[in-house]
Amino acid sequence: MSSRPVLDVLRRHRRAVAVGCGSSMVHQTCEALVPVAIGLAVARAVATGDVGAIALSVAGVLVLFAVLSSAGTFAFWVIDRAQFDEAHHLRTAVVRAVLRDPAVLRDRQVGDALSVATSDTRHTAEALGLVSFLASGCFGLLVAAVVLLRIDVALGLGLLVAVPLLVLGLQALTPRLEARVHDRQRTAGLAAAVAADLLAGLRPLRGFGGVPEAVRRYHHASSLSRRAAVGAAGATSVVVGVSTLATGAVLVATAAVAGTFVARGRLDVGEFVTVVGMASFLADPVRNISFCVQQLAVSRAGARRVAELLRPGGPRRPPDDSPAPPVPVPVPTVAGEVLGVVTTDTATADAVTAAFAAVPGALVEPAHTVLLGRTVADALASGPVPAGRGVPLTAALEAAAAPADLDLALHDGGTNVSGGQRQRIGLARALAADRELLVLRDPTTALDAVTEDRVAAGVRGLRAGAGTTVLVTSSPLLLSRCDRVVLLTAGGRHATGTHHDLLEDPDYAAAVTR
Repeated sequence: MSSRPVLDVLRRHRRAVAVGCGSSMVHQTCEALVPVAIGLAVARAVATGDVGAIALSVAGVLVLFAVLSSAGTFAFWVIDRAQFDEAHHLRTAVVRAVLRDPAVLRDRQVGDALSVATSDTRHTAEALGLVSFLASGCFGLLVAAVVLLRIDVALGLGLLVAVPLLVLGLQALTPRLEARVHDRQRTAGLAAAVAADLLAGLRPLRGFGGVPEAVRRYHHASSLSRRAAVGAAGATSVVVGVSTLATGAVLVATAAVAGTFVARGRLDVGEFVTVVGMASFLADPVRNISFCVQQLAVSRAGARRVAELLRPGGPRRPPDDSPAPPVPVPVPTVAGEVLGVVTTDTATADAVTAAFAAVPGALVEPAHTVLLGRTVADALASGPVPAGRGVPLTAALEAAAAPADLDLALHDGGTNVSGGQRQRIGLARALAADRELLVLRDPTTALDAVTEDRVAAGVRGLRAGAGTTVLVTSSPLLLSRCDRVVLLTAGGRHATGTHHDLLEDPDYAAAVTR
């Protein structure tokens, strides 16, 4: 997104905005003409008692309401559809950005990103409707001004002067409101992030007695969110209060002047009815304008947060269809081999895994497995398989020694199955994807020795010669089935050989036997 994200949204849906604006303007024009139609009926039909004129007037008002209703309904349908499409587009873009490059979350917590993907994307998409209804409100005011100018120039000119001043005054309040809303959404995201982190770590928190400290931290984050929400509500109340008072002043002044003109004989009864009806009608477009001005501040605040996540600092990423530059990895690989990587510390293992993950087309199965979907079959559906590749699900499940029941129900990421089952299903998912480069990080930590040996044999049998497989692990059973093993130490030392040969290395022996 550019530096003006709301304009990006409007450009993407310019046709829907144009159609929505046009239909809304027809709706507002018909609403503005209702007092005119009633005034004409009073002056030319009711006052004269002409039955034919009364019937014609009633028919005309019915037609006017039919057009009014149809245009309004069509406008809402077009704009709502565009808003849903845009919200979906932005949610997808946010999720894609996070999944493709986790670095975009380096200054954010997961809960904050979730707030952006849900609340802020919705507020941003709502700009489509706000712009359309803002335009229709202004057009309704223009129609009302023309009608009043035809009835009396003084009334029309007074409206043309008062209403722009009213709108400009409301616009002057929006920067303060936008800042307050942005702060509210930011602190709400942080509170959600703290809550998500605490719930994820609830078991260890209880284990070491950290619950009181966790409650204190969440209370602090929630208090910041509450204060920001109160500030935003106060700013919103100011805008609403000012617009209500200003609207009331316009209505009262218009009705008072019209009444004075009737007393002087300057207006007849039909014109008075039209003026009073028009004064009542003016509340709607003025209210719509003030509401749209207020909510556009919310949309801009949300759009800025979405744009910040989609456009993190640093150089812009290449488009989706451009080839990604090759990423050097710390361990040279040989096509078709099963390679074991042993590290002496977690940081080195993380760095090695991240380097392999950055290779285009690589698939990395982390040690912590999360299963997506409601059944095992859903969890194994990893997306399109490259042409000429693919492993049958039955073969993948067998190699991973995973449960073969594809209809087995999964709850909340697979938390209803044991850690070992979850790990094996995740491994089967990775094997079924059959990527040219498959990286497995500690794939058997939750398994007993017998099952681990079965899995080691299954992975070797399925992947040998089918693609490059990297096992970042310290499991002797897995390493013994690797074509080659590389040892990387925190000090930068490395050694290469088979598992049997490297057992004579003290660093290697300590890493795989502890």
